[in-house]
Amino acid sequence: MVPVNPADEGALPVTAGELSYGGYLGLSQLLSAQHPQSRTHDELLFIIQHQTSELWMKLVVHELTAARLALRARDMAPAFKMLARIARIFEQLNGAWDVLRTMTPSEYTAFRDFLGPSSGFQSLQYRQIEFMLGNRNPHMLKVHQADAEAHAVLTAEIAQPSLYHEVINILVSAFAERLEIEFDKNRPHQANPQIMALWQRVYEDVESYWTLYELAEKLVDLEDYFRRWRFNHVTTVERVIGFKRGTGGTAGVAYLRKMLAVELFPELWRVRTEL
Repeated sequence: MVPVNPADEGALPVTAGELSYGGYLGLSQLLSAQHPQSRTHDELLFIIQHQTSELWMKLVVHELTAARLALRARDMAPAFKMLARIARIFEQLNGAWDVLRTMTPSEYTAFRDFLGPSSGFQSLQYRQIEFMLGNRNPHMLKVHQADAEAHAVLTAEIAQPSLYHEVINILVSAFAERLEIEFDKNRPHQANPQIMALWQRVYEDVESYWTLYELAEKLVDLEDYFRRWRFNHVTTVERVIGFKRGTGGTAGVAYLRKMLAVELFPELWRVRTEL
């Protein structure tokens, strides 16, 4: 086998002062950001799984922010692209649970006490994503009250319409309907029969309302992957710690199972029964 000479492939050495691959990606900071609290082998897996999930969630927040602005401006094509990308990101996040599930209860127990009260329940970005999608609970702000910056981010999010609120505004405008609907930005969106009736008209006349139909299916696709992510979370936690309480004081699996019942876009799921 003939050795490959990078110079023959056009690869140029990076000179001092030029932007390198590692410099562009900040790899020296990124790869030195893992600080295990124990000497156990498996803690590094636990840290990297959560760090990579937070990186993907950062991208979800970025895409959701842009998608909401695009919907507000009725710029549908880029909004569709962003919503499709978010669904694929959650597909990627689902794969991460498969890696974490290679860790057995014995391996996790070996370092669990070193985690102290730290918990994924405290993830600002996960809470931000839920608030952006419409699952809003002001009581959750208490979890972040010690972090003024995080608390401010979530408070600002609750003050504006969620992504689904923007979608409903588009739906209502398309039918020129004057519906007596008041959004409570401080609570999860509840299924509304008037809104469901409008979605039913969309699904029963797809050709006339193709853009709304495509928007609806993009949202269903997104929530589909989001639900799978939640389910995989529950399964992984139960497989590793059973029904122990979470490190942050939550009920663990019992709490996570309750979250499986949450509907982000309830009318889009319930309308299927009416078709």
